[in-house]
Amino acid sequence: MDKERLYSEPDEATEDDEQGMFEHFRLNVDPGQTPMRVDKFMATHLEDTSRHRIQCAIKEGYVRVGEKIAKANLIVRPGDIIRFMMPYRRRGTEIIPQDIPLDIVYEDDDLLVVNKPAGMVVHPGHGNYDGTLVNALAFHLGIDPASAKEDDDERMGILVHRIDKDTSGLLVVAKNDETQMDLARQFFEHSIERLYVAVVWGNIKEDEGTIDGAIGRDPNDRLRFKVYPEDDERAKHAVTHYKVLERFGYVTVVQCRLETGRTHQIRVHMSHIGHPLFNDARYGGSDIRKGTIYAKYRQFIENCFKLCPRQALHAKTLGFVHPKTKAIIRFDSNIPEDMESMIAKWRKYVSSTSEDDRHP
Repeated sequence: MDKERLYSEPDEATEDDEQGMFEHFRLNVDPGQTPMRVDKFMATHLEDTSRHRIQCAIKEGYVRVGEKIAKANLIVRPGDIIRFMMPYRRRGTEIIPQDIPLDIVYEDDDLLVVNKPAGMVVHPGHGNYDGTLVNALAFHLGIDPASAKEDDDERMGILVHRIDKDTSGLLVVAKNDETQMDLARQFFEHSIERLYVAVVWGNIKEDEGTIDGAIGRDPNDRLRFKVYPEDDERAKHAVTHYKVLERFGYVTVVQCRLETGRTHQIRVHMSHIGHPLFNDARYGGSDIRKGTIYAKYRQFIENCFKLCPRQALHAKTLGFVHPKTKAIIRFDSNIPEDMESMIAKWRKYVSSTSEDDRHP
């Protein structure tokens, strides 16, 4: 039997990319193999994966034998090739449960939805080994610190998707394999409803529009991403739909609906069309982009940056089909105080300026 990992483990640069939620594998069945059920064969040859988890993957249609989607009782024979994918689980990370307050919007036996504050890292690693959402979830779910490794205990809570450290908003967390597999499929099929609110530089001309631009890593800065031609192998197809909610001339409040879920997608796409997110240092939004740079205006912008000291982006709405009940459920969260205060400051500012000044 030959086992091949076809997709490398994601790093911090694929944290919000549904393609990065899966590991892809191939199993080649040896010529001397006795015919066997596919679920039993996979469990025998995947030492770090339980048969239950394999059966969940089969149920969701993640396993193929040849070109056929496999059922659990399908018999594999010598020469067969099994291709499958598993929703990714970060392995070997020691998780320390920490009593960190969580804003839990919804919870049942299968999942929970949490409203993450800006500044909280989602998962330990890369210099952030505690104080993360996962540390808080471990405490909330009553994990024993002696056995708190994410791959050892399903009760840890399984992250189905992620948002950036300095982006606030809604995340869904699975409590078991069945729920993770189902939700991961919904993300992969782009059927999850995700609405964000952002404040961007400039006065967007259209009331609504679509940005269709493939996204890949910037070769000059591995922490940044950029838009490439659609057929460029370095990038993945990405689509963002936006609608103007409020105009302040110098900046615009927009709603963004994700059709795909690439890393930094909204930040990259809005910057690409010349409207970077307000105070997004990585994509040029922490510079004063519009208006005359005179002392009063500059001071006003600096005060806005202090009110909202991060990119002005909030994951406001999240909707999906509940894996167990099959009901469509939808959650909405308030714009956080830092963004709301900054927007209110802009409203007050433009009310004291002329119409011409509001369209620099």
